[in-house]
Amino acid sequence: MPIEVSDVPPAPPFAPVRRALLSVYDKTGLVPFARMLASRGIELVSSGGTAHHLRQHSLNPIEVGSLTEHPEILGGRVKTLHPTIHGAILARRGLMGDDADLDALGIKPIDLVVVNLYPFEEAIAQPDVTDPVAAENIDIGGPALLRAAAKNFAHVTVISAPSEYPRLEPLLEAHRNSVPLEDRRVLAGRAFERTAAYDRAIGEYFRASDELRLRLPHGQALRYGENPHQKSTYYGDLAGQIEHLHGKPLSFNNLIDLDAALGLIDEFKADDPTVAILKHTNPCGAATAATLVEAWERAFATDTQSPFGGIVVMNRACTQTVAEAVDAIFTELIIAPRFEPGVLDFLRRKKNRRLILTKPYARPTTDMRSVLGGILCQDADSPAADDQMRTVTRRSPTDQETADLSFAWRICKHVKSNAIVYVRNRCTLGIGAGQMSRIDASEIAIAKGRKSGLDLTGCVVASDAFFPFADGLIAAAECGARAAVQPGGSIRDQEVIDAADARGIAMVFTGKRHFRH
Repeated sequence: MPIEVSDVPPAPPFAPVRRALLSVYDKTGLVPFARMLASRGIELVSSGGTAHHLRQHSLNPIEVGSLTEHPEILGGRVKTLHPTIHGAILARRGLMGDDADLDALGIKPIDLVVVNLYPFEEAIAQPDVTDPVAAENIDIGGPALLRAAAKNFAHVTVISAPSEYPRLEPLLEAHRNSVPLEDRRVLAGRAFERTAAYDRAIGEYFRASDELRLRLPHGQALRYGENPHQKSTYYGDLAGQIEHLHGKPLSFNNLIDLDAALGLIDEFKADDPTVAILKHTNPCGAATAATLVEAWERAFATDTQSPFGGIVVMNRACTQTVAEAVDAIFTELIIAPRFEPGVLDFLRRKKNRRLILTKPYARPTTDMRSVLGGILCQDADSPAADDQMRTVTRRSPTDQETADLSFAWRICKHVKSNAIVYVRNRCTLGIGAGQMSRIDASEIAIAKGRKSGLDLTGCVVASDAFFPFADGLIAAAECGARAAVQPGGSIRDQEVIDAADARGIAMVFTGKRHFRH
């Protein structure tokens, strides 16, 4: 049964502030705030570190220890956890029993409690945090003070963050050093919210090994999901990653494609001008060249049909020349880290196009997806550019082939498995994506290149996983491939190496695969 309440006087409409307890970790704004209180004749009580800070600025608070007649112990872990302090906060003014207890023990009420907490959330955000560090940053006395003051909001005002300091002076000025009940109640609610969030962060830290909890802000409701009959909402901080400069609101599918495009172009941040064109999250053309417009032209030449209604992403500022070239076809999204002057005005002429400015941000370190009513989590796939290539054939790749193999490998990582990519001069010639067999993916990539009128002679080929049989490599060789990159790791690796050697193909293993399901 709930605790019954009887003989408790109603909360006064205004509660005077005659004595304030200040015990804070974050000293931001503390000194001017304490000076304001002292100038109004409010007595200051403070604990060790806070008292020392105030004395350094010519303020003279009463030490908590002088009230409790007990020194701080355990290196400051225990200082305010004492009946003299909590009795002064929790006493219900005007209640005969409470008043009598205070008189008998010589306790003077505390009317204002100003507390902020040890930085637990900041501590656990450090990549090298340990349990001892996390535990030392768990505040005990602070939450107890906040909860005590908030519980007794009928008589006590509580301040739980430096951002609330400016709120108090006008109230004290307007109401002769008193705080209205409505404001006390609001501040109490904020204190409880702060301690609840603090405890939740602690609980989540200790649950991290066996439970996943996600707390993401409501970003925006979307028109619909993957299909019109599906409702959809984005949760997260989209504005922290991109700026939507023009066009209709982003859809579910737009966001999926946008994420895929940013993941791919991230592989080429430090490279020469690079452009990729994607459709349904798969690249249908990509190229690196001396200029951005040349990169666009070569990427588009890979497949002149699929880019209609697709996504264009680049690693350099979009110029007027590039904008005019891209404008020749309809594209859903144009994504760039910057748009040169006048380019946006030109591109905004088409209302159905969406223009996206990318912002510098750290790509997520965890990849999550929903399956079977649960969540699968894994480390995000590492950049393909970091993989080490090891020659396994008699012939080593030339410098040009090495550059093409590196380019092909990075593109192949972002093609749905099974994935095969043909490249020459850092430009895609054919891409086979999402096939049930690797030989099918290779044949499709070859067919698409030939359909676009491209000659594959002297190209290189990348496979996102090992060739399970030599047939895939043989097919690549027959269409003109002179070098190959693959993870290796098949029981038939030697068979594939022998096939490469027999055809004069240079082949490198990365020791790492990049499946993309």
